[in-house]
Amino acid sequence: MAERRRLVIASGNTGKLREYRELLAGTGLDLVAFDGDVDEVGETYAENARLKAETAAGRSGLPALGDDSGVEVEALGGFPGIRSARLGPTQQDRTAELLRRLEGKPRPWNARFVCVVALADRGSETRFFEGECRGEIVPEWRGAAGFGYDPVFLVPGTGKTFGEMPPEEKRLYSHRARAVRALLESGALEGLSV
Repeated sequence: MAERRRLVIASGNTGKLREYRELLAGTGLDLVAFDGDVDEVGETYAENARLKAETAAGRSGLPALGDDSGVEVEALGGFPGIRSARLGPTQQDRTAELLRRLEGKPRPWNARFVCVVALADRGSETRFFEGECRGEIVPEWRGAAGFGYDPVFLVPGTGKTFGEMPPEEKRLYSHRARAVRALLESGALEGLSV
């Protein structure tokens, strides 16, 4: 029996890893988690995604996916953006800080989730795939599904936050799912080195 091809997911975030396992379930790839604790020093989502993917690929010798994502709120001029994961020590703190900064600003608090996925493989240029989901931030936590800012991100036309959606419904709308769909449609996973 042929050995299954492996793909490293450069993340230690259990919610993100679970989402990737679901999004890439039909590829036949064995997904390997790699938490390389890479400093996100890039100025853009793509730079941070590249850092994670290329570090994971270099250390593992396998093709690797890295991503960076964030929520951008119009009323805050696109903040927190690439700093979404650094607003506080825990997600509860980060969400509370975001809502604190929005206090007194008129609603709706229009926002978008952005995700850039980088695919690094030896002998190839790193490739990038982007997805976004537009919606709005709501002032209270709704639902316990998902991770990150999901419970305060209302998806238009659904009446639900990502925190209220089962994984199969979230996949229809999420920024990460859209970036992974672009990756799958590109055929880039077909020619991986391992």
